[in-house]
Amino acid sequence: MALFTHENRSRSAESQRVYAAYEIAHTVVDFLAAISFLLGSVLFFYADTQYQATWLFVVGSLFFCLKPTLKLAREIHLWRMGRVEALARRAED
Repeated sequence: MALFTHENRSRSAESQRVYAAYEIAHTVVDFLAAISFLLGSVLFFYADTQYQATWLFVVGSLFFCLKPTLKLAREIHLWRMGRVEALARRAED
């Protein structure tokens, strides 16, 4: 059972629920990053708000760093779920 395989996502109703929850989180983070960069860009038009604009770019960058972190966490979570299910099947035998 490998990471980043479609079988991990559709193995059970629980794995589908976990996948969907991570996708929602990923989408929320994507929007937060985009909004941070958009607001930061607008604030850069004015000299007196450039400090705040810089911070919005830093926050947006952090959100962009969070996106692959969420994907990896999701895949590890799904992978572990599969390992537990496999162990449970072996215990039943």
